[in-house]
Amino acid sequence: MTNVDCGVAVRDVTPPAGHAMSGFVARTEAATGVHDPLTVRALCVGETALVTLDVVGLHEDTCAEIRRRCSLPDDAVLVHATHTHGGPASMPGRLGGNVNRRWLERVVEASVAAVEGARSSRVQAVIHGGYGPCPGIATNRRHVGGPVDGLLPVVRFEAVHGGTLAVLVSYACHPVVLGADNTEWTADYPWALRRLIEHRNPGAVGIFLTGCAGDANTGHSAADSLSSEGSSRRTFAEAERIGDRLALRACAAETTPSVGPVSALHDHVDLCLTATPHDVLASNAARWAAHAARPGTSRGQRALMRCWADWAAGSAQDALCSWTAPVTVLRWGDVFIVALPGEPFAVTARSLRRAAEDVGAHTVLVAGYTNGCPGYLPPRDEHAQGGYEVNEAHRYYGMPGAFDVAAVDVLEACAIELIDKIATSRTGVARPGE
Repeated sequence: MTNVDCGVAVRDVTPPAGHAMSGFVARTEAATGVHDPLTVRALCVGETALVTLDVVGLHEDTCAEIRRRCSLPDDAVLVHATHTHGGPASMPGRLGGNVNRRWLERVVEASVAAVEGARSSRVQAVIHGGYGPCPGIATNRRHVGGPVDGLLPVVRFEAVHGGTLAVLVSYACHPVVLGADNTEWTADYPWALRRLIEHRNPGAVGIFLTGCAGDANTGHSAADSLSSEGSSRRTFAEAERIGDRLALRACAAETTPSVGPVSALHDHVDLCLTATPHDVLASNAARWAAHAARPGTSRGQRALMRCWADWAAGSAQDALCSWTAPVTVLRWGDVFIVALPGEPFAVTARSLRRAAEDVGAHTVLVAGYTNGCPGYLPPRDEHAQGGYEVNEAHRYYGMPGAFDVAAVDVLEACAIELIDKIATSRTGVARPGE
């Protein structure tokens, strides 16, 4: 058993009604109110930190700014978006909606304040890691019966002098129970999960980390989100049911004390983007604009076609051919967090969990949406299947192209190299080669 300095802090970053929402191209209305607060939650372990925010995503520049302003080494700070689709526009130039810059600066300040608050409140604690019983919630939204990462990693932080400081739970399922008809701020099912975790552990802070959920949700297709009509399966009651189920399974987890050093490794790797010829972009822009104006086009399709037409017009000016992806591995004893940007798929999480277990990790959390969110990162085999995540989502994301077929292979190779190195590295924070 290893004692570690741990601290936790929470800040509220709920914007007022009237701000633009993000997460559904079919939803053009501003927020009308608050169902549950949107928060920043910071967990400091030694000289490392995990910061989670209830937003659909954060631009890598925003994440870098938060990390730069923290007093910890920026390579040891993970800035993670829970990926709720019931939050405000939060990524300038991506995922639609006009980002309120004053609110975004408030988010940066609150994130830094949460990290500093967590760091200053650290006490000696023991980390316990394990897995809860499989909740059976996530389904593959691209293939019936397709792969999911159904594991439920749970990490508990128990103060040496008594009491639970925090409970960290991770699951790979889109926080998108609420649909495009919802106009209230909400963290979606993580709201209910954290609430029940905190009820069952008085004084503790519940923290949720979204796994590699690019191809997983609670049972609807990506196309369902083009409708602004309500659904009996996409309600706050359903979000609460799912969050409670996950929380109860997390509370039933069998955990053991984590033994070993606290350390972090961080690196970057360039991922290639596909390119569309300018003449094709111009032709598509005209075609999509005409489709949007066609009588009888549904509201959702009209919004989608306008989004695509605007994307094509803007991409004709964009020469970007690659995107630099940050990859970080935190080691908290034999608990490993492998943090990736964007929206990876389940098979990526499975592969990286095996790699970590092969070098001695007991509990492995593989997260997406961390330190930047540029879109979907489908595995090689999925490219032949096409579909929204492979061929279309980059337009809503505002990226000049989809990621190349080999992009996730490059990303995985980088992560596996970090996993192998951190398993044998000295305690501390370093870049590969240092």
